[in-house]
Amino acid sequence: MTQTLRKNSWLLVLTIGLGILLNPLNSSMISIALTRMQHDFGLTFADASWLISVFYLASAAAQPVMGKLSDMFGPKRLFLSGLIVVAIVSILAPFSPNYPFLLGCRALQAIGTSTLFPSGMSIVRTSITKGQAKALATLSIFSSTSAAFGPSIGGFLIEAWDWPSIFFVNFPFIVLSFIMAIFILPNTSQGKVELGRIDFGGIILFIITMVGLILFLLSLEKSIHWWALLIFIIASFLFYKYENKRSEPFIDFDSLKSNRIVSYIYLQFISINLVFYCYFFGFPIFLQQVHHYSEKQSGLIMLALAGFGVIIAPITGRLIDKYKSKLPLVIGAIFLLVGTALLLSLHETSSLLWLLVIMAVLGISNGFNNISMQTALFEHIKPNETGTASGLFQTSRYIGSILSSSLLGIVFTAHLDVQHLHKVAIVCLIFCALVLVLALRLPGKLRLKNQ
Repeated sequence: MTQTLRKNSWLLVLTIGLGILLNPLNSSMISIALTRMQHDFGLTFADASWLISVFYLASAAAQPVMGKLSDMFGPKRLFLSGLIVVAIVSILAPFSPNYPFLLGCRALQAIGTSTLFPSGMSIVRTSITKGQAKALATLSIFSSTSAAFGPSIGGFLIEAWDWPSIFFVNFPFIVLSFIMAIFILPNTSQGKVELGRIDFGGIILFIITMVGLILFLLSLEKSIHWWALLIFIIASFLFYKYENKRSEPFIDFDSLKSNRIVSYIYLQFISINLVFYCYFFGFPIFLQQVHHYSEKQSGLIMLALAGFGVIIAPITGRLIDKYKSKLPLVIGAIFLLVGTALLLSLHETSSLLWLLVIMAVLGISNGFNNISMQTALFEHIKPNETGTASGLFQTSRYIGSILSSSLLGIVFTAHLDVQHLHKVAIVCLIFCALVLVLALRLPGKLRLKNQ
């Protein structure tokens, strides 16, 4: 029976998908829970924003490590280990005695969930030969859908059972994926254990660099921490020098310098995520603290942002097939710029309908940008660079997300109202303009019909 199950590729995809969705789901549900957590632990918003930053920082550091550990110890073993880590964290986090303990749980949760993606991808590549592209596309749906609808799911859970429920909700996915993984995932042989291949020094310097930057940015609202800026500058310099000496660096600066187009794609993706996640995390807080909507109501309203992105995604796929990535990227950049500009028209007396329209425009931009950015990357790299490029692409996503939480921490920490949301929008407009310029700079024609 076990052999029969292992031959069913869609059961294998389902097993991996149930694990993979845990990272994006837990990264996005927190957006609705932040207000409750802020109140329960007596935090400023700048303090609470670390719950977002620490998750993405740990994910950025863990994913490349877990990819190599998967090769060394076997993907099935690592997949099961990741699920166990997430289960332990999901038990401990709801009973956190203090805020530092909860932060530690979020970091461990990110590490555990980051184990599941590289090990799952490794299994798919080696076990599914026929219909592999369709299997990978299905797994991307697990990931993108869980991230998009995380705030809505979180809203219903928190309304009924408070913020600990966003950790307890992981158990059905963990248990089902774990049991299925035991019987369905293949037992692949482990490779040679070479821990020296893992760039621990580079990862540590990357974390120090990002923490220094976050601490400096969060201090801009009050007394500026110049020492944090100094740490950022020194760590950045050491990180660059150290990575240039590594044969398998965490970030390959030489390849970035040799392929400027790909470097611009990473910069564009960082900017897109900075802008989008400002709204993805900012809107629920704005809805709850300014307009006093409940968590459930805020989650439902967030469907305007998530839902339109999901609706537009298939249209984007057809545009890419016909015109490649440049045209949909330019369209997505325009929608992002327009949606951000429309936020400046939002006032205290504005109706909920107008806010929903703005959120829909921003959701449409996300539907164009996500798939198109991934495609643009693959259009401008060699096939043998796919693994490294994909890792840097994910790191770019995490850096944008971290910067978005820092921007919200600066603007929202003292007081939250429409004027403060306008300040976020003004900063985001600068990055929207950068996104549009970089989209227009991409090689390729903006063809409106087949030539």
